[in-house]
Amino acid sequence: MKKIIFTGGTGRFAKVFKKIKTKHKIFYPNKKVLNINNLNSINKYFLKIKPDYLIHCAALSRPMSIHENNISKSIDINIIGTSNIVKICEKFKIKLIYFSTNYIYPGRKGNYKETDPVLPINKYAISKLGGECAVQMYENSLILRICMTEKPFVHKQAFNDVEMNFIFHEELAKNLMKLLNKKGIINVGGKKQTVIKFARKYDKSIKSVSAKKILDKNYPLKQSMDISKYKKIIK
Repeated sequence: MKKIIFTGGTGRFAKVFKKIKTKHKIFYPNKKVLNINNLNSINKYFLKIKPDYLIHCAALSRPMSIHENNISKSIDINIIGTSNIVKICEKFKIKLIYFSTNYIYPGRKGNYKETDPVLPINKYAISKLGGECAVQMYENSLILRICMTEKPFVHKQAFNDVEMNFIFHEELAKNLMKLLNKKGIINVGGKKQTVIKFARKYDKSIKSVSAKKILDKNYPLKQSMDISKYKKIIK
């Protein structure tokens, strides 16, 4: 049995992951107990728990507009907060698993491999890549570039011209422990398909819309990743 600290313990993914049975002892500290923007707070909690792993899921994500309108908050949580986590993990020699995003790829050609160049498509992705930079400096780490969403699909409309690898939180939750001892970078997602095709498998009433028309004619439409590495591990 290993001790695992799970940041973002009150978040959407954590609520799903808590339902998964595991032999490990998992701790879900709230922001008051473990403040990722306070090195003292992180250090104190590590001394108390003495973890073997830390899964860093805490992040500022939705609404995406918050990263445009409040860059300070985005930087504080996703970049500085992650950097603080890396510092303390390095200090105590703790394995770090970091939740990143598929949005760090350019989204122009699709089927991106973990070794392909990155070019974040929005400020949220820039903030997550900022966190990745700190994590990649620490060798005892794993970065998961994830394409996932809540179940049921939370939006009333979905893009018919954007290809992605959406999976629901439940799928990653059941496979996360299989990734625990891996290092480097792994793309995590499901079958390559348009967002509307994914969404309508579960709700036929979801409206089909065009990203190119609604957002911008230059909006990146080929956002899929090569997930062969992930599929091989979870077999």
